Amino acid sequence: MPRRDGCGPPWFTGQLRGCGRRMTVTRELILDVVSRKKGHLSAEEVFDAVRKQYPTVGLVTVYRTLDLLAEMNVLSRHEFGDGRARYEMIRGSKSDDHHHHLVCTSCNRVIDYRDFIDDEVRLLKKTEAGLSKKFRFMITDHVIEFYGLCEKCQK
Repeated sequence: MPRRDGCGPPWFTGQLRGCGRRMTVTRELILDVVSRKKGHLSAEEVFDAVRKQYPTVGLVTVYRTLDLLAEMNVLSRHEFGDGRARYEMIRGSKSDDHHHHLVCTSCNRVIDYRDFIDDEVRLLKKTEAGLSKKFRFMITDHVIEFYGLCEKCQK
């Protein structure tokens, strides 16, 4: 789960230095790949794309960079039950691009779900308020993933 401490906003030009980091060619290429490609990319998929432009990059460097960018709240990291971490860009504040995931347990397809109806928003707000009160816990974000079968796999 990404931190929300303001150290790494989604469009973070100059923010790496503020967090004691520097922009490297590898970091720039990884960010470019993740921001251009749609979907939830594994480290291996990012590695393959970056290696086309920068053949000397190592897989370990890609893993470390993806983890760093997730820690800085530039990328979000997800585990969808297929044994691989997946990454996606965070595009603005949580209200700008907040979404949930529908994960097919057969083909591993991940569908981003953004078009919330009013009843869903009210239910989530009520749930967050109830949990906050019950556990004296300040909720700052949530991640919801629904697992099942996509339309294609149901046939």
